[in-house]
Amino acid sequence: MNFLVTGLNHRNAPVELREQVAITAEDLPDALAALRQWPGVRECMILSTCNRVELFTACGEQPPDLHGFLAQRFPVNAQDLRAHLYQFRDAEAVRHLFRVGASLDSMVVGEPQILGQVKEAYAAARSAGVVGSELERLLQSTFSVAKRVRTDTAIGSTSVSIASIAVDLALKIFGSLAGKKVLLVGAGKMGELAARHLLAQGAGSIMVSNRTLARAERLAQMFGGQVMPFEQLLERADQADILITSTGSHEFVFRREDGVRMLRRRRGRPMCFIDIAVPRDVDPAMNRVDGVFLYDIDDLQNVAAANLADRSREAASAERMVQNEVEQFARRAHVVDAVPTLRALRGHAEALRQAELRRAGRLESFTAEQRETVEALTRGLMNKFLHAPTQALRAAAQDGDDERLLLLRQVFQLAESGEAVDGVPAPGASGGLHGAQALDTAAARETVREDSDSEGKPGQPVYAAKHTAGESVLKLQPGEHQAGAAPDKLLEAAELELPGIRGEGRS
Repeated sequence: MNFLVTGLNHRNAPVELREQVAITAEDLPDALAALRQWPGVRECMILSTCNRVELFTACGEQPPDLHGFLAQRFPVNAQDLRAHLYQFRDAEAVRHLFRVGASLDSMVVGEPQILGQVKEAYAAARSAGVVGSELERLLQSTFSVAKRVRTDTAIGSTSVSIASIAVDLALKIFGSLAGKKVLLVGAGKMGELAARHLLAQGAGSIMVSNRTLARAERLAQMFGGQVMPFEQLLERADQADILITSTGSHEFVFRREDGVRMLRRRRGRPMCFIDIAVPRDVDPAMNRVDGVFLYDIDDLQNVAAANLADRSREAASAERMVQNEVEQFARRAHVVDAVPTLRALRGHAEALRQAELRRAGRLESFTAEQRETVEALTRGLMNKFLHAPTQALRAAAQDGDDERLLLLRQVFQLAESGEAVDGVPAPGASGGLHGAQALDTAAARETVREDSDSEGKPGQPVYAAKHTAGESVLKLQPGEHQAGAAPDKLLEAAELELPGIRGEGRS
């Protein structure tokens, strides 16, 4: 496998630099087309979010200059860019993408948004026609790993943002937020975000109160809510079940005695105060009022820290899971890379077999039964001779032993594409068996491949495939090299398509 990832993210580059190389959804198709045309790039995908810009490529042995691509495309200082870029190759590139998709590389570990962003980047790259079989396998494996991390760990089960924790606390108090009224006091950004989360969880309505009426009206319109005049706040605040305060006032907006009066008017129905203002808006003594639940910013941050510690423990388990999946992916990639060698070995042997049958020149006088006997005999001999090198190829592929694969290719003088070797035509070239010399393969039939042992005895059937007119149903298409495919099954699938495997002659 040959993958290269280049990029920068929230950990190693300031936002001032990230925003200079950010790629909008509108610009993405053009950027993908340009990256695909960049020297050395075979396939590509671009992931651009508020926290990262990354280029994922499948390439040749010579890696492309992706720093040069970014420096040429964006008005950014090349030296400054190079100082902040990171780069990963091959297995490390696979590991990086797996970690990104599983939210292990996110600013907030375990957040769910990043997987959706990776899927959107993948969809855009596919739409642009710049994803081939290599990135397809990598992306499908990424989605599978991310799903497994979510399913098998609790990495995303606890909230770590202030806004989402506020929702969790309100849910613990009320059980359900359906029909609950929310009062937003002040126009702080965090309070606005918390209100959005509450509405998303089913809260019934939003009221907004702010010293500046225009800002209150703007927020109320944004939420489809109502304005509560600030001067009426203490008299009407009891209408709300949940109050989110972020006024920036230097004095308490709500005191203990205010809470007592509000609970009396509510006939004891509980109220939840979420005070995210600094200085605080709510008197801490409010906590001593029965029926009032008060949480300030420190309370929320303490919950966030505890939840983050839980996520960190789960992240360690997820990291081990990712590393195991990287190793599995690498083994599958080695097997896929070995398929051309296996094809070439079998194809070369089949071409030699057919050439020798043609040289005999006397098969036309044989009966159909005699021709079939000769075909079975020669195929059986070929399979026996190829048994040991085929097993060696399989073992080298599953072990990821590239040097052994190269040695086997050199020993058998194999051309990777399966073209003619030493003047012998590849299977499928002109000059193969035809007419009366060829077996009748026009009718569909079941064929079971059998491996032979060293003594030449028939082995046990290990695979079956139906083929028509000499074509196997089982193909090595890009989508079949994806996550979960066992390496040995990939090699068996490849062997089923090769000459000398599908014939009726038993080896």
